[in-house]
Amino acid sequence: MRHRCFMAVGVVAVVVAGVSLAGMTVAAQGPTASDTWTVPRTPDGLPDLQGIWDFRTITPMQRPDELAGKEVLTDEEAAEFEIKNQRNQDVRDATPRGNINGAPTTADVERAYNDFWWDFGKKIVGTKRTSLVVDPPDGRIPALTPEAEQRAAARREARERTAVGPEDRGVGERCILGFNSGPPMAPSAYNNNVQIFQTRDHVVILNEMVHNARVIPLDGRPHIRQDIRQWVGDARGRWEGATLVVDTTNFLGETAFNNSSGNLHLVERFTRVGPDTLIYEFTVDDPTTWTRPWTAEIPMTKSEDLMYEYACHEGNYGMLNLLSAARAVEKTGDPAKKESK
Repeated sequence: MRHRCFMAVGVVAVVVAGVSLAGMTVAAQGPTASDTWTVPRTPDGLPDLQGIWDFRTITPMQRPDELAGKEVLTDEEAAEFEIKNQRNQDVRDATPRGNINGAPTTADVERAYNDFWWDFGKKIVGTKRTSLVVDPPDGRIPALTPEAEQRAAARREARERTAVGPEDRGVGERCILGFNSGPPMAPSAYNNNVQIFQTRDHVVILNEMVHNARVIPLDGRPHIRQDIRQWVGDARGRWEGATLVVDTTNFLGETAFNNSSGNLHLVERFTRVGPDTLIYEFTVDDPTTWTRPWTAEIPMTKSEDLMYEYACHEGNYGMLNLLSAARAVEKTGDPAKKESK
């Protein structure tokens, strides 16, 4: 996010052994790539993906209904889309954040997040695609299975009722996982930045949101046992030419991604296609959530900005306040509801 007031944190530099450099030419895929551009290499001779990458975009994950059947916008349509989005943002910025539409007290607080912090971006992706979803071809996320629909309904019910304990709130609200850091990563309200570090045997993917760091081995070791589950799953990486492929399984049942389950199988691909462009592609396969696998593609732009700590917990007083307020509402009732009678 561009408007930050968090404390910066230092990053330990990764030093790797020197090996002769080797270049590799790739076809132009990004807005800054050229037919003769050569992928830079680390001292170990591996494609160099290191740096801070910004993945903000106003291109929606799914293709809007009004653009059904239209895969790519024209230059004129893209400009109009960006202008319309900015106008809508200007209207939101000008809207008072008081007690909106007589909302109950708790909802009023939830909606009072200051617009100063939003950082959705202002541009669509360079390809002018109408969705980040590239498969299925209609640009839409496949339908949920009946099991997933039941799971989604249960989670909505849990969010709407008064929280008894922390487990009643989502992993984002509990500062366990970020809503855009995943995995997989997807653009969202702010902190759409990720930093990549490399050594010969590992890759580290550090998200600014909730400062989550995934340390991914590249040595060919197998996944851990299926009965061992982790918040961000168990990731294993490998190189396919100039593309880093990260295969992740063993998720916990509660993830940060679109109602997915512990059966989620995630494959991510990172390909640098220009000096300032990294193509991030992910494919999710969870037969207990979606009727078929699906794939999204998100271009990332090299950033010279710093990564900042996202101090979500801060002693976790937010959760303490939420639960203590819930107990107070149970005892006295919601003042807004009393006033409306």
